[in-house]
Amino acid sequence: MMRRTAPVVATLSAVALTVAACSSGSGSGGAEPDDGGPITLDYWAWGTAQQPMVDAWNAAHPDIQVKRTDAGGGTDSSAKLVTATRAGNAPDVAIVEYNTLPAMIVAGVAQDITEYADGLEGEFAPGVWSQATFDGATYGVPQDAGPQALTYNKARFDELGIDVPKTWEEFAEAAEKVHEADPDTYITTFAPDDFGGLSAFAQQAGAEWWSVDGDTWTVDFDDPATVAVTDYWQDLVDRDLVSAEPLLTPEWNAKVNDGEVLSWPAGLWAAGVLYGVAEESAGDWAMAPLPQWTEGDPAVGFQGGSAVVVTTSAEHPEAAAEFARWMGVAEEASAAQIEQGQYPASLAGQEQTLESDPPLLMPKQKDYWETAAEITRTTIPEISWGPNTNVASSAFQDAMSKAVTNGTPLRDALTEIEAEVVDDMKTAGFEVAQK
Repeated sequence: MMRRTAPVVATLSAVALTVAACSSGSGSGGAEPDDGGPITLDYWAWGTAQQPMVDAWNAAHPDIQVKRTDAGGGTDSSAKLVTATRAGNAPDVAIVEYNTLPAMIVAGVAQDITEYADGLEGEFAPGVWSQATFDGATYGVPQDAGPQALTYNKARFDELGIDVPKTWEEFAEAAEKVHEADPDTYITTFAPDDFGGLSAFAQQAGAEWWSVDGDTWTVDFDDPATVAVTDYWQDLVDRDLVSAEPLLTPEWNAKVNDGEVLSWPAGLWAAGVLYGVAEESAGDWAMAPLPQWTEGDPAVGFQGGSAVVVTTSAEHPEAAAEFARWMGVAEEASAAQIEQGQYPASLAGQEQTLESDPPLLMPKQKDYWETAAEITRTTIPEISWGPNTNVASSAFQDAMSKAVTNGTPLRDALTEIEAEVVDDMKTAGFEVAQK
C-alpha cells in the first residue's frame, strides 16, 4: 500500500517554497466590489453534481456568491491550475483529485487552510481525511470518495447467463463466456490512458509506487504486484476478451449504450458518469464489490475522489475556505452529490446515503448504498502519492497507449513510466534512491 508518512510534507514543502515564491498572484476573482456587494468566488470543478451544489450554496449565502467553471476533469484541470497560478489568474477555489494534491502543493497552487479547518477532522474517516492533510497541515476539504467497485449491465449479464465475478480469476472466465456468447460484446475495457484505474488495481494487489524514508524517495512502478496486474490485463487484451481503447469517447459511449461493453471497474462515481453517457440504459445496471485478487481479501484501492482546495491566488481565503468546508460537510451539498450517484466523503454524508434512493442509473438496486458503505469500510486506508503524479499520469498514457498500438508488452511500459517519473523528481530537486 502507498501510505503517507510524516516526512512527505517536509520533502514537498522544501521544493514548494521556491515554486510558490515565484507563482503567487492576485487571483482572477473573489474581489469585493467597491459598492460593498457580495464577494464573488471563482470555482473550477467538473462533474454533474457540481452545479447543483453551487446553486444550493448561492441560494443560502447571498454575501458570498460562487461562479463555477468546468475546466476539465482530473489531469486537465490540474495542469490548467498550475499554469493559471503562475500567470496570477487562478480561481479562488478548485476541485483537486487526491492523487494530484501533492503535486498541487509542490506547484504552489493549494493553500494551507489549517487555520480555517477547526473541527473538520472528525467529519471524515481517517483514511479519507489523510488524503487532504500532510503532517498535520490541511490543504483541502474532502468532497467525495472513490473506492473501486464493479458497475455492470445486469440486464445483459442475465441475458448471457453471466454470474457476477467475485475474483479476478472468475472475471477472466466471465470475459470468455461473454465473448463466446456474443463476439461483438466485451465484459469491459482496458483503457491505456486510465492511470487512476490501473493504479487502484495495483493498490489492491499490494503495490507501493512511491515511498519515502527521511528525504529519500523510492519509486517502483514495475514492482512484482504491478507487473502481475499488468500481465493479467495483457492476457485479456491478447485474447481479445476485453476491448483496448480509451474511455468516454463517442465510440466507447455508443458501445455502452448498445450493450457491447458490459462493466466498468471504477470508483463509486461511475454510476453518475455512466448515467450521463447512457441515460437510456438506466435500470439495466447494478453495482457489486470489485473482484478480489486473493479470494477472501475484500480490500480495494481508491480510484479518484477529490478535495476542495483554496488556491494561493484567492483574495478572500477565509470566504473561500468557508465555501470549501460547506461543500465537504453540508447536508445540502451531500444531497446533491447523492442524487447524481457520487459518494460523499463525509461520514454524515455517507450516513445520508442510507436514507436515499439509489442512483439514477440503477433505480432498482435498493441495496446500492449499503453495498457502497461496505466497500468503503474495506478500502485501503491512508493511500499516499508522490509529488509528481501529473508527470506519472502523462507518462502512463503515452507509454501504455504506445504499447497497445504497437503490440509490445504492457509490463515494459511500466519501466518507461518509472524512468520518466524518477528523472522529473531528480530535476525538481528530490533525492531518489537507486533500485
